[in-house]
Amino acid sequence: MRHFLLSFLALLAFAVGAPAAAKPAPQAGLVRVRLVTSEGAIVVALDARHAPLTTANFLAYVDDGRLDGTTFYRAARSKSAPKLGFIQGGVGTDLRRVLPPLPLEPTSKTGIRHGEGTISMAHGDNVNSATCNFTISTTADPSLDAKGKYPGYAAFGHVVSGMDVVRRILALPSGGGTGAMRGQMIVHPVKLISAQRLDGVAKPSGHVKPWLIGLPR
Repeated sequence: MRHFLLSFLALLAFAVGAPAAAKPAPQAGLVRVRLVTSEGAIVVALDARHAPLTTANFLAYVDDGRLDGTTFYRAARSKSAPKLGFIQGGVGTDLRRVLPPLPLEPTSKTGIRHGEGTISMAHGDNVNSATCNFTISTTADPSLDAKGKYPGYAAFGHVVSGMDVVRRILALPSGGGTGAMRGQMIVHPVKLISAQRLDGVAKPSGHVKPWLIGLPR
């Protein structure tokens, strides 16, 4: 009994004296965000140094909680290689969550290319109309980069963990949709439960949050 007690006290002393495991330090110029989905978590590192406008816009949506309760709704798979493509999520057409539109920050300016795991901001025919619908790719896609008069899309970071989740979402059954999205709408959209900033200090936009009106506090 005495031997057991001494062993226990020794282990306790070691545990108390042992330093706590250090959290990974954020890299300069990068801001990490955890996207918690119904399929698992995805962590992205946003490049605030090279794509400051697009990163600040995305973080405003995160810090306001505007992405909480939205979905990943699109799985754009390559017909010849179904494991390749991108997923798309965000505020969709919910105008209650939308902040003022974002001017395009092209890859020709930022130097960030569309590679495997790239997070990129979607836009409509007006390249300066982006809000917070975004894509995450499973393969390099130079066709999304700016070239000549083609403006392309704004890549602004990359996945640091959770690519297995991205690929799982890409593989979900899809259909419906029109135009470029034909056949690509996820049949049962994946819930984007919350978007959580992991680095730095939250900077809410200060804009009203009409989608919360009438919800219990």
